[in-house]
Amino acid sequence: QVQLVESGGGLVQPGGSLRLSCVGSGFIFSNFAMGWFRQAPGKEREGVACVDRDGRTSYADSVTGRFTISRDNAKNTLYLQMNSLKPEDTAMYVCAATSNRWLLSLRRTAFDYWGQGTQVSVSS
Repeated sequence: QVQLVESGGGLVQPGGSLRLSCVGSGFIFSNFAMGWFRQAPGKEREGVACVDRDGRTSYADSVTGRFTISRDNAKNTLYLQMNSLKPEDTAMYVCAATSNRWLLSLRRTAFDYWGQGTQVSVSS
């Protein structure tokens, strides 16, 4: 079955960087569009970035210019490079996949499969 396993979260000071990874298994990774979402306590899950099977990307306004989504199909791995982190970036970050291979969407309902998440905390 489809599995998505995230890693790379942690505690970082404001202005710092982190790189998240998500390893996929149980499906043909290169044929799926992928996304990163985040959910802070008491808030709804929101889309952060997505990438289609051809590498085209889309970002939420709040992270544009600071975050970069990428994929390595040979390693079945999705990445999220996060720079210039702010306290408001604190959240559980979750990886998602959809079989709609050319989808570029930050809507939760557009994705079929979800990981368990990795916690990112930005604080001094």
